[in-house]
Amino acid sequence: MAPGWQPASRALLLGNFAIGCGVMVVPGSLNDLSQGLSVSPAVAGQLITAGALMMGLGAPLLAALLGGWDRRRLLTAALLWYAAGHALAACMPGLAALLPVRALSVLGAALFTPQAAAAMNVLAPAEQRGRALTTVFMGWSLASVVGMPMAGYVSETFGWRWAFAGVALLATLGAGVVWRAVPDGVRPPPLSLAAWREVLTSPALMAIVAVTAFSSAGQFTLFGYFAPFYRQVVGADAAGVAFLFFWFGAVGLLGNVVLTRWIDRQGAARCASAAMALMALSMLLWPLAGAQAMLPGVAGMAVVLVPWALGCFASNSAQQARLAQAAPAFAPALLALNTSAIYGGQAVGAAGGGALLAAFGFAPLSWAGLGWLGVALALSLWVANRMQPAPARAGARRA
Repeated sequence: MAPGWQPASRALLLGNFAIGCGVMVVPGSLNDLSQGLSVSPAVAGQLITAGALMMGLGAPLLAALLGGWDRRRLLTAALLWYAAGHALAACMPGLAALLPVRALSVLGAALFTPQAAAAMNVLAPAEQRGRALTTVFMGWSLASVVGMPMAGYVSETFGWRWAFAGVALLATLGAGVVWRAVPDGVRPPPLSLAAWREVLTSPALMAIVAVTAFSSAGQFTLFGYFAPFYRQVVGADAAGVAFLFFWFGAVGLLGNVVLTRWIDRQGAARCASAAMALMALSMLLWPLAGAQAMLPGVAGMAVVLVPWALGCFASNSAQQARLAQAAPAFAPALLALNTSAIYGGQAVGAAGGGALLAAFGFAPLSWAGLGWLGVALALSLWVANRMQPAPARAGARRA
């Protein structure tokens, strides 16, 4: 067992918690952002799109440029950048000033999440890497349990600026913990241009990355607009909005805990596909929720959210492990590309969802999200079969 990997995994979990809280602070605060900035929810939602585009582009570029850095210093610096960006964002007077500050601050997220996973891929013993990687990514689940409902409550009670300031404090704390717990000398081997070329021209590996992008686009078509949906369609007040965010996160955390226990036995590909099928089920059930629908009010909405929440963070964790296990030598590049796919999908989903919301209201969002998830699930099953050893495929056909 590699020395020091468990304390480091807990520190990186905390770092991802801070990162997740910062990414989710915009959808969690969308009601007050819209009101405070005097724009519609669809326009305010473009803060999600701008941040996601920057993270999607930044993750592989930063991985290529900074891949040789010691991970202790690199990860600490990423969190400090993130903290400074959110502190500055809290002071911005309007949307025009907030948009570029938000875009620059989330470069910390583009760097931290994939490089934390790459560091854990070096620190953890081979037989426990799946569990170690999903543990680090559990910080995102915890962010959904605590960060998103707190962002919703704080922003609707005190204003969105206080929610951003809270993320700045949390990221500063995370930087200190990461500096203390991650050992010196963690340097995944840098990849040559030839290695990057091999990764980018592998149909199977790029198909796994595309699964992440399609899944993320499907989720953020609707996820980015949860707050106004809860308020306008479900009829939830501030406490109800905060509860639904908390409920989603708590069930999501449960899904990630279950995944952590099963992934090394069931396989990352099977777990990822199962998680996406659960999310698609919620999209199918979505029209049943609403103030006047078959499952009315906050309680009905909570029921519909369960499958999606179970699969949401479990899917991302499983995809990280799936890529690291598919080609361990290329893990730093693949994890950066996967992070890029997460955020690129968020940008596409939030932009498309915002356009649909502005033109047609909330009704088509779940069906558009379901379409993206259907493509992701079909591609996931295809690539799993393609990467299965030939004897196993033959045996499956005979069965």
